[in-house]
Amino acid sequence: MAEVIRMPKMSDTMEEGIIATWLKQEGDSVKTGDILAEVETDKATMELEAYEDGTLLHIGVKEKEAAPINGVIAIIGEPGEDVTALLEEANQAPEEATPTKVLPAAPTDTSVPTSGPTQPSPPNNILASPLAKKMAQEKGYELAGIQGTGERGRIIKRDIEDIVATPQPDTALPNITLPPVVGEEAYEDRPVSNMRRIIAKRLAESKFSAPHFYLTINIAMDQVVAARPSINEYAPVKVSFNDIVIKAAAIAIRQHPAINVAWRQEKIRYNKHIHVGVAVAVAEGLIVPVLRFADNKSLAYIATEVKNLSKKAHSKQLNPKELEGSTFTISNLGMLGIESFTAIVNPPAACILAIGEVKQIPVVKDGSVVPGHAMKATLSCDHRAVDGAIGAAFLKTFKELLEDPRRMLVH
Repeated sequence: MAEVIRMPKMSDTMEEGIIATWLKQEGDSVKTGDILAEVETDKATMELEAYEDGTLLHIGVKEKEAAPINGVIAIIGEPGEDVTALLEEANQAPEEATPTKVLPAAPTDTSVPTSGPTQPSPPNNILASPLAKKMAQEKGYELAGIQGTGERGRIIKRDIEDIVATPQPDTALPNITLPPVVGEEAYEDRPVSNMRRIIAKRLAESKFSAPHFYLTINIAMDQVVAARPSINEYAPVKVSFNDIVIKAAAIAIRQHPAINVAWRQEKIRYNKHIHVGVAVAVAEGLIVPVLRFADNKSLAYIATEVKNLSKKAHSKQLNPKELEGSTFTISNLGMLGIESFTAIVNPPAACILAIGEVKQIPVVKDGSVVPGHAMKATLSCDHRAVDGAIGAAFLKTFKELLEDPRRMLVH
């Protein structure tokens, strides 16, 4: 009996997959464990493995085309086996889309072409208001050379005034001959990737369904800047400012569990574990690998895991488990010189923390202006699940931890 290969669900938010590349073709022999195709999901590109021996009898989805979860994408069976009945039973024959012919828009420019010399209209045929005619006569202007802006091209008072307001050749700037500029208008339309489409869909749903509010706080980073070199003398891996921010956020979440929630329509889920999603920018968009139980991990552990997850994200090697389950999200654009920004809540988490640049600024200490380091952090919250006071309390603790990082040693 032939075996139907269906599109598996490869992530918690996946709705469909795109066949990026077929590694087997119809008629090829297939063994268990062979890779049939590469599938692009909303999170990453993953390999589709065969679980049966046989021959690839039918490919139901072409390369670069999408299939919904559980949609038939291939059939494996014995050589020469008739799979027509099986296909009809699966009811997966795609309908051909009717092409839509786009007609060019009708031209709306009714002005006289300027490719050749313009012939002035006889004065009797020129439309002009009496006042405009009088003003033109007083100034010595020929009506035939004036472009009217009134109804049906009628020359009106404003048209004469515009000429009067324009500097005349004797008072204008010297004539400058500009060299011709040669250029070519060009663009490239690229199809939207499945990841980019899902990002757009989920963030639009978040932005327009979840009432966002934003809280920004300014944090003195002098002690973190001073402590980081000492930390890196002993750490087995280089610890970044972002790693310290993640650790501080995880500790602050533990002290304010009401921030670690998700809106579930008829209920609010209060998570007792702390899984921090860390936004990573890749070529196709934004991906959010998850640090599980982040509050229980040391700075060195966090630094190592973040580096590994980031590397896997850029090489498209993250597995579904590493991309799901975040209860709180952090997005850091400080390394790109961004001072502050607001981020869109990443469902199902109810909050996302946007981190800006650690910047040297003048600060007032004991009545004197001295150099200091500061960082802005903006918390975006889903107001359905989190109130302003809760967000403010979290940020206060987050600020205290970073302004005196020794506090993190006792948590």
